[in-house]
Amino acid sequence: MTRQTILANARLILPDRVVTGRLHLEGDRIAGIEPGEGVPAGAEDCGGDWVAPGLVELHTDNLERHIEPRPKVDWPHAAALVAHDAELAGCGITTVFDAMRVGSNPGGKRRYLPYARRLASELLELREAGALRISHFLHLRAEICSETLPEEMDAFGPADRVGIVSLMDHTPGQRQFRDLSKLRAYVSGKVGMTEAEFVEHVAELKELRARHGDAHERHAVAAAQGYGAVLASHDDTTAAHVAASAANGVRLAEFPTTEEAARACRAAGIPVMMGAPNLIRGGSHSGNVAAQDLAAAGLLDILSSDYVPAALLLGAVRLGRLWDDMARGLATVTRAPAEAAGLSDRGALIEGRRADVIRFGERAGVPMVQGVWVRGARVA
Repeated sequence: MTRQTILANARLILPDRVVTGRLHLEGDRIAGIEPGEGVPAGAEDCGGDWVAPGLVELHTDNLERHIEPRPKVDWPHAAALVAHDAELAGCGITTVFDAMRVGSNPGGKRRYLPYARRLASELLELREAGALRISHFLHLRAEICSETLPEEMDAFGPADRVGIVSLMDHTPGQRQFRDLSKLRAYVSGKVGMTEAEFVEHVAELKELRARHGDAHERHAVAAAQGYGAVLASHDDTTAAHVAASAANGVRLAEFPTTEEAARACRAAGIPVMMGAPNLIRGGSHSGNVAAQDLAAAGLLDILSSDYVPAALLLGAVRLGRLWDDMARGLATVTRAPAEAAGLSDRGALIEGRRADVIRFGERAGVPMVQGVWVRGARVA
């Protein structure tokens, strides 16, 4: 028999408004939306909780945290993938683009090795086996300052569910780390670098950028086209950066570091994505533009949990309060990211869309996930 679920007496967050009513799920689709406070026999009484589309996460480093829970600790990948998947489901995320670095530096002083192809294969195998609760796509973070970017990207193809390729230029002294003191604090805290090691690290990255940067950028742009993936920029800082991104065919701006860049993105028709941790903390840990300032200026389109999965729903609710429009706030983590990634079958409570749905209440201003459905099946 076809699976049916009715979520009743709920505040339904529709694309442009909130209504009290019932949401009917049938099979893997949304079958109907009805206003009213009644609770039919067999329905789940939501008691006035919010019911929204499942969250869509375009950029999270959470999987990398699971495969390396401590520096130089390599955790079994299958176990890490299953734990990561369960954590996201519990946070209300029903679609994720898992960020994986491509571009390594095996011969450098701060040696780091390729891992993305092997991890992606394991992820896709688990997906095919039905072992994962939510929908997974790949997000390849193309490290321009590296030795091995072309060969690592060439190991992927159109069958790999690569949804996003982001151009990551971490050359010290520009973009995210214009302030070298912020970079020094970051790497010293993360890997315990001495001052001499930090100076050497900066010089090495600059040399890699000078030697490979332009060619690597061209290769990454071409690879994204070959995969059929959305191309994203990362940490655009100036209007000139945005112009170059637009010329490359970028369709998503990840974490622009200044209001100047965000405004240039708006003028170029490129959606702006900011980190939910930045919004919740009230500022960037790198000293860049605050997400709340862009939100107040009407320049924020999409939120990403970045490195804290639970931040995604909390950030969206915060935006809903800031804008006095919960539908607009939730759209930054549902409809807007789905549209940016080219997913037209999810991201909104509309009849016929995928039945990816969450129910949540609030306690002391913190959203509490009460239920998560993916394609109509309850997963959390």
